[in-house]
Amino acid sequence: MTHIAMDLPDEVFSARKQPPREFIKDLRLAAAIHWYARGEISMEKGAMIAGLDRVDFLAALAAEQVEVFNIDWVSLEQELNHA
Repeated sequence: MTHIAMDLPDEVFSARKQPPREFIKDLRLAAAIHWYARGEISMEKGAMIAGLDRVDFLAALAAEQVEVFNIDWVSLEQELNHA
């Protein structure tokens, strides 16, 4: 496992009213949700980045109102026409 160190001003933690450990946990989740919503990572990778299992990551996505199942309607229509 890779370890990443990050220097942040102390004011960051007071602004969020969280100790560093909770802040990092939220930061990982926020990054995973952001990248998943942009289609840059899979749900499985998102859960891994967030440090959650897939069910809990799905719940986090729902809480943030992120579309879980993105449908490419053009591709779907093409697929149906070839069937």
